[in-house]
Amino acid sequence: MSYVDPTSVKSPKDRITRVDVILDKGAGKWSLAELEWDGVKVLGVRWNGAKNDNGIGNPQSRGVPTWFVIPEELEAAVRERAEELAAVEDPVLIAGYKAMAADSEREREAEEWTEALTNDYAAR
Repeated sequence: MSYVDPTSVKSPKDRITRVDVILDKGAGKWSLAELEWDGVKVLGVRWNGAKNDNGIGNPQSRGVPTWFVIPEELEAAVRERAEELAAVEDPVLIAGYKAMAADSEREREAEEWTEALTNDYAAR
């Protein structure tokens, strides 16, 4: 087996009822998710499997991919850093910025709009 999509990791089934992935670094790397574990929101982390890897990532139990629950004392720091990484590495966001930078007509319209606001305020 190769890369395991972290949204599909819902084991142990009798304890996890929700998986919201915060950051998925992809094949051969790690993922962080907010889990609902026994009705309580917790953070879980796991190493994803990799392409050309016979494993299913880590941790696992009896060949089934699972999550490692982050200790409560570390949750805030881990979540904050993961959200920072997600914001910087978000491919959709980066693609959007590149598209905006390449759209000279939109830039011209935005500049006109901004100048109009400035002139309206200066006229007061």
